[in-house]
Amino acid sequence: MISCTFVNHTREKSWRQFLPDFEAIAERTCEVLKRPQAYSLSVILVKSRRIHQINRDYRGVDRPTDVITFAACDDQDEFELQQLAEIELGDIFINVQAAQSQAEEYGHSLRREICFLFTHGLLHCFGYDHMEKEEEQVMFDLQRQILDPLVPRR
Repeated sequence: MISCTFVNHTREKSWRQFLPDFEAIAERTCEVLKRPQAYSLSVILVKSRRIHQINRDYRGVDRPTDVITFAACDDQDEFELQQLAEIELGDIFINVQAAQSQAEEYGHSLRREICFLFTHGLLHCFGYDHMEKEEEQVMFDLQRQILDPLVPRR
């Protein structure tokens, strides 16, 4: 089980409609990854300007991006070492403006795109990455396995 703290740093109130999707994706992720422990994480919705600042200040990349994750554990093996009642996964920052433009660009719904970005960030929180080709294949396969049954592509 994953408890999600939802923080909306935009003026748009309708983003809250995606919280039930985030919770369903979090539960499915635990099932797929076979992680029965209790977890918590924060999902923070921001605009391009703010995520640009975060990307520049923390990653040294001077441009906006669609999602940034600050994982509490950097490596999948660290989860095995934790014996806490609830394991903190980290923070997922989602750029809502990028989600809107990417949904249009990729020809699918805004719901699909925002949920894809959440799933991508969540897998980073669990220690998955896509820096190497093999890692990318594993992570992208997991994204499809988790998201496709819950949120249709169209």
